[in-house]
Amino acid sequence: MSDTGESGEFALIDWIRRQPAPRPAGSWTRLGIGDDCAILGLKPDDASPLPRELLVTTDMLMDGRHFHLDRDGAEAVGYKAMGVNLSDIAAMAGVPRAAVVAVALPRRQADVVARGLHAGLRALADRHGVELVGGDTNAWDGPLVIAVTVLGEATDRGAVRRSGARPGDAILVTGALGGSLHSGRHLRPEPRIAEALLLHRTATIHAMIDLSDGLSSDLSHILEESGGLGAVLDAGAIPVHDDARRLAPDDSLAALEHALHDGEDFELCLTLPPGDAENLCAPGASPRVYRIGEIAETPGLLLRRADGRLIPVEPRGFDHLRGEAGQ
Repeated sequence: MSDTGESGEFALIDWIRRQPAPRPAGSWTRLGIGDDCAILGLKPDDASPLPRELLVTTDMLMDGRHFHLDRDGAEAVGYKAMGVNLSDIAAMAGVPRAAVVAVALPRRQADVVARGLHAGLRALADRHGVELVGGDTNAWDGPLVIAVTVLGEATDRGAVRRSGARPGDAILVTGALGGSLHSGRHLRPEPRIAEALLLHRTATIHAMIDLSDGLSSDLSHILEESGGLGAVLDAGAIPVHDDARRLAPDDSLAALEHALHDGEDFELCLTLPPGDAENLCAPGASPRVYRIGEIAETPGLLLRRADGRLIPVEPRGFDHLRGEAGQ
């Protein structure tokens, strides 16, 4: 909740950020709440192999909310739990290094579930060179809960934050959007780590975020953190996933609505100078990216239709304290 009575996950986060929190002497914190990862500065000497910027992120997943253990299986849960955290590291153009895992296992078949989780965690961790270095294991009579914390490092170019967007920036995404929750694709996130690192090396990225809560919601976080900017999205340029197109006839929403508001696509949304965007979107350029709009100085999120009409877009992404998009 906020002082104005507003409720929801992001209002709660904003309230926490505004609570007095004196920084102790010798603090490592360079960036706290408000981005995909916290940034800690370890201040190593020149000979130290330790990173100058340590990235820290954590996510908790709960049975019945983020997955259904009986339907999806423990291996898929472990895979997703690792993937959503690696996606946060990708959002800051970082390199993941290690992870710790805390789990509350359902007492029934706890050992079987634990082994399945481990298989899923390792499948994605091994692919990205991430070591599982510890954690905590409990069992209880409740549902499965798993929390993964990933540690990573920024590259020499530094971490990319949400807060650097500028008026006139082009807005890009790394892949098609929408329909992941209904198709089951949300259980197999593919963190765009390699893509983020390549983009960071070849372009001047001003701001970036991973699309976990939905394009309209996550882009709005960039706009807010960048000083209250706005954005205009081109309806015909937003890549719509086939999952969203298959879903559209079965509900009352157009495929584009799913692309705008559905969560858990785990693509990246970034802003950067128009010249860099033109180079990245050139035929044959790698990785493939899609230019979907531009940052505006006037606050608000607008959708530009094919006939030139500008339609206000209300962010309707996933909110853990309210429910799924649109609820």
